[in-house]
Amino acid sequence: MFTVATVLNALELGFIYALVAMALFLSFRVLNIADMTTDGAFTLGCAVSATAAVAGHPFLGLPLAMLAGAAAGFITAFLQTKLAVPSILAGIITNTGLYTVNLAVMGFSSNVPMLKTKTVFTAAQGVFGESAPYKLIVAALVTVVVCALLIAFLGTRLGLSIRATGDNPDMVRASSINTAFTITVGLCIANAMTALSGAVLAQYQRSADINLGTGMVVIGLASLIIGETLFGRGGMWVKAVAAVAGSVIYRFIIALALRANVPSECLKLISAVIVALAIAAPALKAKADFRRRRRANAQKGGARHA
Repeated sequence: MFTVATVLNALELGFIYALVAMALFLSFRVLNIADMTTDGAFTLGCAVSATAAVAGHPFLGLPLAMLAGAAAGFITAFLQTKLAVPSILAGIITNTGLYTVNLAVMGFSSNVPMLKTKTVFTAAQGVFGESAPYKLIVAALVTVVVCALLIAFLGTRLGLSIRATGDNPDMVRASSINTAFTITVGLCIANAMTALSGAVLAQYQRSADINLGTGMVVIGLASLIIGETLFGRGGMWVKAVAAVAGSVIYRFIIALALRANVPSECLKLISAVIVALAIAAPALKAKADFRRRRRANAQKGGARHA
């Protein structure tokens, strides 16, 4: 059904987009904040990375993209914690402003081509050789390193404070922990990971476009929820690995849809349907179990009366 090239492409994109899934895991699951900055931060990472690569600094483009993403997360956190703007509105405001910022980073052009530009992937090609799956190696290495660092961070005192803030902010405040600080740090890290995903993708496909981040929240949530639905809930390692696995599975679903000649314009609709089904899966399963039990009880009652 899948060719080797299709499998490699799905794995490469799965690992790249897994960074967005992990970012949403941090903001949506750990901090319990619906952060809508994701779309703009992803495009910001693309723009910064592409601009740096065109200037001859592809490796520098990755940390610069993360810093830019962290700055976007800081703005969202500032609006939320200092100006009392609701979290969803804070993300939307930042996301709207980032459109102009992203255009400015790309020299007020809607796209930045990098056809003959050196990237981290061309550097890996020189190291591993043309025949090696160098793109997959780079994508997997970046994602695994970031995943390990995130889990290690969430085990520190500050990381535990961030997790506690998402679970019970009132208790955290009663413990003299500054929730504004923990929310700010969490959103900065989440958006830094989102921007890194965009940075790697821009160099992967050798172009950056102002619309690359559109719908990224839906894609990230689809990946996150698919992973949680399939692998269940467990410790932080299980949840992080589930986010990565969900991203890879999502890319295979998209690849399968493309193989079935589904128009590319319909992929966003497919993503929305996947998210809706994944979210509804536990409730649908509970309803099905309830109906099965009721049917079984009715049959037992009928047998006794007979």
